[in-house]
Amino acid sequence: MAKKENRTGDTASHVGFAGEHPRLEATSELLRELVSHLRQNRTQLREEWVRRITEARLLTAMSQEEIFAEATSVYDSYVEALETGTFEALQSYARNLSERIIPRGVETHEVVGIVLLLRDVLARSLFAKYQTDFEKLNRILDAYEPAANRIANTVAVGFVQERERVIRQQQEAIRELSTPVLQVRERLLILPIIGVIDPQRARQLTEQLLRGIRTNRAKVVVIDITGVAAMDATVANHLVQTVEASRLLGATVIVTGLSPEIAQTLVTIGVELGKMNTVGDLQGGIEQAERLLGYKVVPIS
Repeated sequence: MAKKENRTGDTASHVGFAGEHPRLEATSELLRELVSHLRQNRTQLREEWVRRITEARLLTAMSQEEIFAEATSVYDSYVEALETGTFEALQSYARNLSERIIPRGVETHEVVGIVLLLRDVLARSLFAKYQTDFEKLNRILDAYEPAANRIANTVAVGFVQERERVIRQQQEAIRELSTPVLQVRERLLILPIIGVIDPQRARQLTEQLLRGIRTNRAKVVVIDITGVAAMDATVANHLVQTVEASRLLGATVIVTGLSPEIAQTLVTIGVELGKMNTVGDLQGGIEQAERLLGYKVVPIS
């Protein structure tokens, strides 16, 4: 009896697995039929998609020829992803497309919009093809929709990631332009700071300054904060740490342009002002820096 029960259990387990394979095979067969339909009607469906994109006023930064060329590539990548079930090629193309169209001013909602329009165009063509066979239409849609959703998500995520990367690069470039480390003369650097200083920008300032000290073998640095209206305790502490780090690299730091508010912040947080060399304005700071370097300004008679 025990042996019969074991055999029965084994048989039931085998039947359970066997029952799953036909479903997978049926889905694969439906997707193959779907892919064949999309390839046979490629020209018509692609033209319909481009027309819908134009009517919806999407990708207006691109010419009609450019839209048609990109639509062709996206369509073919879309069908390939449906056929193979792999999305690497589509992800690669989505990143490449994003690199080319983001500088043109194309927005995220436009990319999502065109992908959803393609999905709609393809779904309508399926309704037209299988309108007399609702059972098969439902099975086709059941096989198509999960893949279509994943494709739309892949393209959208790829675009958003590329857009965020571009934004980070632009922010980095703006910060570097807004905080230049300038060499006034040999061994003398000036770092003029203008605008709001947040912790991230403060860290970048330190990195740029220390790099400049090492590159130029600077002995004196003038940090001018005349253009900084306010500074919280975190950033003020970071400024003090920057002065100390510069000293470790062999450079003396002179801070100029302290406002009453920033001076009060430094006092409040308990900064040892004896460690910080301060001068009222930039001109006075440069003059003191030149004296430290052994320069002497003599008026021409």
